[in-house]
Order: sequence, then structure tokens, then C-alpha cells
Amino acid sequence: MKKSPLTMAIISALAFGASAMAQASEPQASEGFIEGSSLNILNRNFYFNRDFRKGEARVLPNGERSSYTEAWAHGIMANFESGFTQGTVGFGIDAYAGLGLKLDTGDGRYGPGGSVNMFPVDSDDRAEDSYSKVGAAVKARFADTVVKAGDVFPTTPVVHYGDSRLLPQSFKGVTVVNESIEGLTLQGGRLHAMSQPQESTSRGDFATFYAGQVDSPWVGYFGGDYELNDNLGFSLYSSRLKDAWDQYYAGMWWTYPLSEDLSLFGGLNYYNATDEGKKQLGDFSNNIYSGSIGVKYGAHRVALSHQRNNGDDDFDYLRQSDSIFLDNSLQYSDFNSPKERSWMVRYDLDMADFGVPGLSFMARYARGSDADYSNANSTYMRRDDTTGNPLTDQKRWERDFEVKYVFLEGSLKDLSVRVRQMTTRATAYESDLDEVRVIVEYPLQVL
Repeated sequence: MKKSPLTMAIISALAFGASAMAQASEPQASEGFIEGSSLNILNRNFYFNRDFRKGEARVLPNGERSSYTEAWAHGIMANFESGFTQGTVGFGIDAYAGLGLKLDTGDGRYGPGGSVNMFPVDSDDRAEDSYSKVGAAVKARFADTVVKAGDVFPTTPVVHYGDSRLLPQSFKGVTVVNESIEGLTLQGGRLHAMSQPQESTSRGDFATFYAGQVDSPWVGYFGGDYELNDNLGFSLYSSRLKDAWDQYYAGMWWTYPLSEDLSLFGGLNYYNATDEGKKQLGDFSNNIYSGSIGVKYGAHRVALSHQRNNGDDDFDYLRQSDSIFLDNSLQYSDFNSPKERSWMVRYDLDMADFGVPGLSFMARYARGSDADYSNANSTYMRRDDTTGNPLTDQKRWERDFEVKYVFLEGSLKDLSVRVRQMTTRATAYESDLDEVRVIVEYPLQVL
């Protein structure tokens, strides 16, 4: 069989890891299939509204026109993870089930064009009253290598499941994680389907944020994270969305303590993306980077970041996923348009130092400029509605606030309440939005 370079890299890395472990020590002991099992249930109550301030009119299921979208729902997610059977090679199973319940959609304010991806819709474009997601994966462990096949939740800078809606996104395929070398985590996978947060099916087609659905048979990835010490770490990853793109990521983070209460911190992120195979998203060659630096003093953190897309097209990634490790990728805006430059300032406050443990605040403001679609390909091109010319000199800004409280003791221990408010304004290429999210989560450990 003809193997791709990505496949060969995964096989080689895992073979190296297994060999190193075999030479270093005896196989890791297993606590047992039942003894090592866990069952967790998460209740998530989610209120979400978006107000399109430019007044983009949408036709609602009741025939009215509106620029406002509203949804309130409750999600219940159960996750079971078994331990591994005894022996040199241990086997186990992971399973999950989720139920989403519609509580209210603002008297029908959930029409096409303004959806916040909270619910599936019926043939009349009305939100379903409920939906569910179920899945499972079998797993095997040899030494410090774990292989999973089935419904999986990868967490890498190039393929990362999303969890910013009612129920989480998932993928179907095979993943491998190796931790044979201290401080180094190697990850690889090949996935042939994805499930959006508002979908019940686990065999959905691949889709990207800016290009939409892609007729791709699989996405593969490989890379690793290396933590040199508590103050310095690096990441290198590559991925291929077959017949669409090859993506490469490099990143690093650092901290530098100056005293017990004072420290500096920062990081760099870099992506390179090029067309691949049948080039379903057109011809492109993009690179985008972000860098940040900040200071932490006691309960206070202040950071400044800069980001720039040097390519002629939007930097794209899998839809509703968290596969974009850029500093200026915020609640709504990613600041990833062609030639766009952006700056952001962020402030975080932990109220534990002021006698209110569990309470935290966050505020950030980002501004982007110079977005230019003059040389964008047909997939990512955006044009002026009046003249038909490519949009140039586009600008936007976003301001986010977040308040979060976590109960640290008592009968409500671990229950969290989070309120997020977002405002963004832009020229012709983006919407003007006001947005509010209220998220209440209550995790329960059953086993």
C-alpha cells in the first residue's frame, strides 16, 4: 500500500516511542478495566443572543423579518472512560452521550441566516425541540502509547474539537498519543468525519469556517508538544485536509519569574497553509503569525499581542472547531483576513487575592486594519455590493468582557456561572454585532 508522508511520520514516531519505553522500563501497570473507570456528567445551561446592528434582515419561520437571534437551551453530557485491562497491551472503551433541550427561542427569533448553531432546524427552518449525540471509541495502551478508534476529541493546534456551544463537536477516526519521553507528548490521527455541535450525526462532512462544506475524505495530523521546564515550552504540528490544504504550525510559550508576585510571560504562534491535491478551496499560500508579551503581578495580568496575515486569502480552519491557536482569535472575530494586521490588549483579574476566591474578570480590546481582498482566490473573494470590486482597506474592532464565578465548596461545589458580552464593529466585509452569552455549568463525578 502506498503510504503518505503523514502516515509514515506517525508510524515512525510511535515505533520510536515504543522502543524507547521498552528499553527504559517494564510495561506500565494497569489499574484494571473497572477499577480505572470514570463517569462524569456535565449539565450546561446556555443563553445566547446576537443583535446584528446594521440591521441585516432575515426571514423568520413565522414570516417576519428580524436582525436579532436568541436561544436558550439546556445540555446534559455524560462521559464514561474505562480503565485498561491487565497485561502488556491493555484494552478499554470510552463512550459519551449528550442531550440538548430547547427552552426558548425568543418567540421564533431563530431563523436561517442568524443561527448561532445551538440547535438543528427542521424543514421549516424552526429549531428542533431536542436533539442528541452518542458515540464511543475502543482504545488500547502499550507502555506509554494510547490508540483510540471511533468517536474522538483531538486537542492539537491544527485539529481541535470545539466546545463553545451547547454540546461538543466530535470527530470519527483513529488517534494516537505517545508520552514515552518526559516532557514530550506526540499526537497523530486520521479522521474521516466530523460532527458539528448542533448535529446528531457523527458522520458529518468536513466544513471550514470561511469556505463552507468541503468534499474531503479525511483529515490527518501529526506533531508534538515539548515542555522543557515549567517556564518554557514548544509545539510543532502538521495536518492535511485531503484535497483542500496542508497546514503547519509552530508555537512556543515562556514565563520569567522576577519575584514571588511578579513575572513576565509571552508566546509566539505561526501557521503556514497551502493548497493540496484537487485544490477544492482554490490556489493559495498563506502564513499568519501572532506574538504576545505580558506581565503578571499578584492577581493582575496584562498582555499585549500583535497578529498579521501575510497571505492573499482568509486563514481558514475547521468549522466550529478550536483549531486556531492565535492570540487575536476572540469570541467572534479571528482577525485573519488577507493582509490584516491587528493589535490587542487584555486584562485579567483573579479576585481570590481580594477575599473572593472563585471570582474572575476578563476584558480585552482588539483592532484590525488593512484587510485587502485584491488578490484573493474565488473561494475567499469578498466584493463590494455596489461596485463589484474586491474589498480593500477593511477595518474592524472587537471588545469582550467576561465575569466568571466558580463555587469552591458546599453543595454547589464546582458549579460555575459565566457571563460573556461582545461588541464588534466593522466596515463592509463583516457584520456589526452585539452579543451576550450566559453559561451555567454543573459537573458531577459519578465514578
